[in-house]
Amino acid sequence: MTSNTAPTNTAPTKAPPAKTPPAKAPNTAPDLARLLPAAVEAARAAGTYLAGHRPAEPVPATDLASFAEAFRSYDEPAAALLHDRLGALRPQAGLLTDEFGDEVPDEGEWWLCDATDGAVQYLQGLPYWCVSVTLLRDGAPVLAVLHAPLQGMTYTATLGGGARLGSRPVRPSRRALSAAVVATSHPPFADRHPEAARRAGASLGAALGSVLAVRNLGPTSLQVAHVASGHLDAFWSYGPDAANLLPGALIAREAGATVTDAAGAPWTPRSAGFLAASPTLHQEFVTSVTNSPALG
Repeated sequence: MTSNTAPTNTAPTKAPPAKTPPAKAPNTAPDLARLLPAAVEAARAAGTYLAGHRPAEPVPATDLASFAEAFRSYDEPAAALLHDRLGALRPQAGLLTDEFGDEVPDEGEWWLCDATDGAVQYLQGLPYWCVSVTLLRDGAPVLAVLHAPLQGMTYTATLGGGARLGSRPVRPSRRALSAAVVATSHPPFADRHPEAARRAGASLGAALGSVLAVRNLGPTSLQVAHVASGHLDAFWSYGPDAANLLPGALIAREAGATVTDAAGAPWTPRSAGFLAASPTLHQEFVTSVTNSPALG
């Protein structure tokens, strides 16, 4: 359940903090390569459960409270399955729920999980959702799995190990901006972040006159990964959304996409904006869209 699509009116919560950070692990390629297949299997297990129980039609919810109640009935069993699998795989790692807030732990090793990334689409009976698994070490993503069972897509990446869609390595596109298909998303908790909402609207207007097409294809994490594989040429957003951006950012970087904040500076989980784009059009996108005069 993502902060920009979650049918809830409650503030994000953080898993109970440990007295000391989880133990560090050696940041080695063999270590990550060993973890990845088991992380993929955990994501697939949660995805199989959710695909088998998903509503075929939009849930009959009429307000946020009933949406949230319906969502919990689907998500909680899948999340428990995912957490159990990952906990057994890496007992020394802490666990962050998808709604952990804006602060990413700076120390230790943590699993960041979202069993139903794209909650609104899931509840509407649409296929645009995925299971998200990320391993963080000292505040940075080092392993990511995005499994979209109804789209037949599983993205994976490890730090220094490249990115893949299924078994094949992926690379970003080489399109010009005028031929680009790009995507963006609704700023998370837009009512609490009016400047993010303003920038989202202004940048959308700028993009419409600069690219071939603008889309919103569901989960933020999956849309960023689509930049890695060339299914999209760029993705941008505004507002605090680290839980959804961290897995996609690793996949995009490992594939060779350029990942920055919306102004073209280095992106961190605390940045106010995000941009992942093909290297061939990144700078032009910044100039024409995310840092254009229209944004003020």
